[in-house]
Amino acid sequence: MLSTAAASSPTPVLTGLPTARAVDHYAFTVPDLDQAVAFFTDVFGGELCYREGPVEDPAGDWMTRKLGVHPRARAHVAVVRLGPYSNLELFQYTAPGQVTTAPGPNDVGGHYLSVRVADLEAAEERLRASDVVRLGPTAAPGSRFAEERRWFLSPWGMMLALSGPLPPELPDRAHTAGRFVPDPPANAAGRGGPLGLLGVDGVGYTVADLDAATAFFTGVLGADLVEDTDDATSADRTDHWPPGAERTRGVVLRTGPTANCELSQCGTGARHRRPPRNSDIGGHHLAFYVDDVDAAAEHLRRQPGVTLMGEPETITAGPIAGDRWLYFSTAIGIQMELINMPDGLLPYETQTTARRATPGRLRWHDRP
Repeated sequence: MLSTAAASSPTPVLTGLPTARAVDHYAFTVPDLDQAVAFFTDVFGGELCYREGPVEDPAGDWMTRKLGVHPRARAHVAVVRLGPYSNLELFQYTAPGQVTTAPGPNDVGGHYLSVRVADLEAAEERLRASDVVRLGPTAAPGSRFAEERRWFLSPWGMMLALSGPLPPELPDRAHTAGRFVPDPPANAAGRGGPLGLLGVDGVGYTVADLDAATAFFTGVLGADLVEDTDDATSADRTDHWPPGAERTRGVVLRTGPTANCELSQCGTGARHRRPPRNSDIGGHHLAFYVDDVDAAAEHLRRQPGVTLMGEPETITAGPIAGDRWLYFSTAIGIQMELINMPDGLLPYETQTTARRATPGRLRWHDRP
């Protein structure tokens, strides 16, 4: 069983993103922050760690320089720990020109959150009772891991993919294939709750150029390519696509010790060919925990297509004072973030027993 206290590499990784440890959080912009926090805490069993905001710069251009949004944009933020290994960062923005329709699964910027639960039938019953819409019929087992994946829409339209525990005969095969499979100890923090959550598998993004996106994740970030639909028959991957989505090529990447990222080529019927901004509904970014934000930033500065959004800075007040961070944009249309937090010394910890999920001693290429 996986533990973030498991034995780790003695030195930081020397390939990919310098000093990287793990995916720190998955970030999504939602229309109603209170609704989203209640959903992920009450239905999924997540723990609210802190809220902050408004984040704004009424007279300057800080919001544009640092976050890539309109200078008069205004945001409220909440962080929810979801399962033993993952954090969600949820934003509610008000901004001039905000797009209020999220991209669909065929569109550039389409996305979903993938989680694993102890009992799919019980989890679906719980979701249906919470105004969650089931998408499509039950997919017959037949994927590479011979497991079922079910698709849902949250009350505000965010796409969710649920899988059950691996069948007893398959864990070794799945781990050999290199994909992260949440399998926490029974007493792990964040496990269980009303949905029977085992953990977050990872996130999925629809991109304009799958080859370029895959090369960026593997070459610049140091992700491992686990699966490519070119290597499998279409029947072998029928559960990769949400119901109604075009069956385009996709890949699965292992992004650190406790996360996967699934990338899909946008469809020919895509309505949106440009990704959403952070301030748009359906905006999103992916954050990586690193030991040295400045060293990681220098690595990224040298990469074609990467634009650092200012310089690294350290938050000096509020619930996460001490956090050092930097956003960066990429040529593949996914905004990302570097982050290093002094967990155990953050101000929010004096106000709640909830704690962010951290990588502990794990490093990027550890495979517990």
